Amino acid sequence: MSLVAIVGRPNVGKSTLFNRLVGMRQAIVDDTAGVTRDRHYGRCDWCGREFSVVDTGGYTTGSDDVFETAIRSQVQIAIDEADLVLFMVEAATGITDYDAEIADILRRTRKPVVLCVNKVDSGEKMFDAYQFYSLGLGEIYSISAANGSGTGDLLDAVVAALPEEEQQDDPHAGLPRITIVGKPNVGKSSLTNALLGQERNIVTPVAGTTRDAIETYYNKFGHEFMLVDTAGIRRKTKVHEDLEFYSVMRSIRAIEHADVCILMIDATTGMEAQDMNIFNLILKNRKGCVVVVNKWDLFIKDSNTMRDYTAALRERLAPFDDVPVIFTSVVKMQRIQDVLDAATQVYANYSQKIPTARLNEALLPVIEETPPPAWKGKYVKIKYITQLPTAFPAFAFFCNLPQYIKDPYKRFLENQLREHFNLTGCPVQIYCRQK
Repeated sequence: MSLVAIVGRPNVGKSTLFNRLVGMRQAIVDDTAGVTRDRHYGRCDWCGREFSVVDTGGYTTGSDDVFETAIRSQVQIAIDEADLVLFMVEAATGITDYDAEIADILRRTRKPVVLCVNKVDSGEKMFDAYQFYSLGLGEIYSISAANGSGTGDLLDAVVAALPEEEQQDDPHAGLPRITIVGKPNVGKSSLTNALLGQERNIVTPVAGTTRDAIETYYNKFGHEFMLVDTAGIRRKTKVHEDLEFYSVMRSIRAIEHADVCILMIDATTGMEAQDMNIFNLILKNRKGCVVVVNKWDLFIKDSNTMRDYTAALRERLAPFDDVPVIFTSVVKMQRIQDVLDAATQVYANYSQKIPTARLNEALLPVIEETPPPAWKGKYVKIKYITQLPTAFPAFAFFCNLPQYIKDPYKRFLENQLREHFNLTGCPVQIYCRQK
């Protein structure tokens, strides 16, 4: 899947456009420049073409602000990693030194660039937009991210400029893809080598030794799948890179192409914010998940440590806490086979097709006993359930008033599905449809 990065100087409306593209208020929007410091990721679908969008902080130079220095480096990484750069400027302010500097960087890149002029919400401001042709980046697209005008033409240009999705003849097409993801230096390559029984990938104590996603065909002990070890970081001489940001950037595509993700965390540090970012990416892309707590040999333990650690971890992962948790020490080869067995089982759960008769036989009596709450005197009746033909577990509940089934009851239905059918490690999507 293609990746589009929105770049520009502070306070031109990047987060407003991002929220409009992904269809939700995910990024904070404020009149104060520099509000966006963390990166936001979302997915946009336009005319049948789906792509990922990353919202970056504003690009500045010559500042002593430690945040702006970090943001500047991360904007550069986004430009390096993206398939297309959406360069945003503002009509009223005109071309600033920052705009000229970013344009200079973008003219040197070989990536396609789409230039959009924001805050064009009147006929007079349309004339202000023409000055941006002097940046030498080709056609300009005038939009108002706040009210949405012009965004359709902009998205048409983005989709047209995106590179074609590569269709390759893969001899291993159709095999499950199990991808190992996590922060740099948690032991992803060591786990790959341990599973393969050979030094397939270079392992050093330096975070970011693995530079590219490495695919390996695995066929041992009755298991057959493609094993993918993802990059933590790729070092570049001219870019001072933020390790954590880069690990998420590189994980996006690996997760999108996976069936099951093995999320590795460090037992000594626990489930940190960056681990949660990657877990949320797995959940957002609706992929199967196994959590592997590595370096368990370095953790000081007593008789209940594993139980308490698991309980705390599941509390952090809630509401999607029905995932296998495996404690390993890769260097000591402890419970490596358990990781393989758990990932294989999650793929079986992820790809299973439950017959409609079994679904209705198991769930309709439960729904009859605990029906959806009445809404303004109207009673909701669920008639039957069927599984949808999607790559991930998704179920349609046909009823008379689908609009009155709220999220708490959907969670109840999901819990009942998990109770009656083995869906451990799989995110479940529930749709309520008119009967």
